[in-house]
Amino acid sequence: MTTMTIQDASRRSGLSEPTMRYYEDIGLIGPIAREASSRHRRYCDQDLDTLQMLACLRAMGVGIEDMRVYQANRALGAAAAGEQRDLLTRHAQRVETEIRTLGVHLDYLRVKAQLWDARDRGNSADEMNAKQQIEDMIPSLQAVIR
Repeated sequence: MTTMTIQDASRRSGLSEPTMRYYEDIGLIGPIAREASSRHRRYCDQDLDTLQMLACLRAMGVGIEDMRVYQANRALGAAAAGEQRDLLTRHAQRVETEIRTLGVHLDYLRVKAQLWDARDRGNSADEMNAKQQIEDMIPSLQAVIR
């Protein structure tokens, strides 16, 4: 069985070494095997698979408790398929909401940039047009702020 150091596992998973140690401490991974003489952690391929999965969940904004549930359900396999689906669907809906919110913010930033560009060029017609677009965006902005 191939094993790797914490540095190698960190580089390959995208998680920092302190995060990996924390995930082991709270039981999300491991226990991780240790070298007999030095007690340094040695990660196997299965550990790396788990770390990469946790890195993906973390990058998507999944919290520790849902990571725990996900891990427990992975071990249960098909018996927990419905719960896994529901957990992932809930997070997908949250991400979709964040994307919509970011889209509104992006549109606002672009129109504000157009406003300032028009001012920089001294083009009052373009400036008035940008002001009107911003005014039209207010309801969308207020909706995503709430």
